[in-house]
Amino acid sequence: MKPVVTIRPEPGASATAAAGKALGLNMIAQPMWQVGPQGWDCPDPAAVDGLLIGSANALRHGGPQMARMAGMPVHAVGQATAALAADMGYAVASTGPGTGTTGLQGVIDALPAAPIHLLRLAGEEHVPLAVPAHVTITTCMVYTTTPLPMGDELAQILRDGAVVLLHSAVGASHFCAEADRLKITRSGVAIAALAPRIAAAAGSGWAACRSASTPDDRAILALAAEMCQ
Repeated sequence: MKPVVTIRPEPGASATAAAGKALGLNMIAQPMWQVGPQGWDCPDPAAVDGLLIGSANALRHGGPQMARMAGMPVHAVGQATAALAADMGYAVASTGPGTGTTGLQGVIDALPAAPIHLLRLAGEEHVPLAVPAHVTITTCMVYTTTPLPMGDELAQILRDGAVVLLHSAVGASHFCAEADRLKITRSGVAIAALAPRIAAAAGSGWAACRSASTPDDRAILALAAEMCQ
């Protein structure tokens, strides 16, 4: 069985690896991103009706400013982010179907047709949204993501053949650039992407490049299980 590699930042990498190992996969966690806090100014909570959260990283790295938003309704991108928000004491008002554009767009599209002002807590790299007329969004960047170079260990794993999980389009682009820099032969590596736009960002030339049926870890690991046989 080929190894399945997750390159997402921690703690997501360890969580994905643990879930994959529970399915019997030969999982390897090799994060190629590091996430950290970024200073930000919190707007007046009285002017905000809820928080729009597209990544659990916003909750983990929001820092002391998050205390001003304690108990505020959270509209979360997916189940994992919603669960963390609930654990931190926020009231989960709605939950989207997954990650990135698909999840957040679904969240705001499902809001009742009444005026609402949401504070979007995001990273430096965040997906654009088509905002309905009755929704106002203020965006604050609260965390940074720093790309890490591909190490020799991961490069050798890829040269021997592996399935790589890609959880974001930015991550896909960085992975491809590093693989090409180290002259990794693409035809020996298969890509399992969380969504079609992420698969598109990975480009061509891979042994296979497929998208999960739904944008969540369970689906991408099921896809990897098919691809690593």
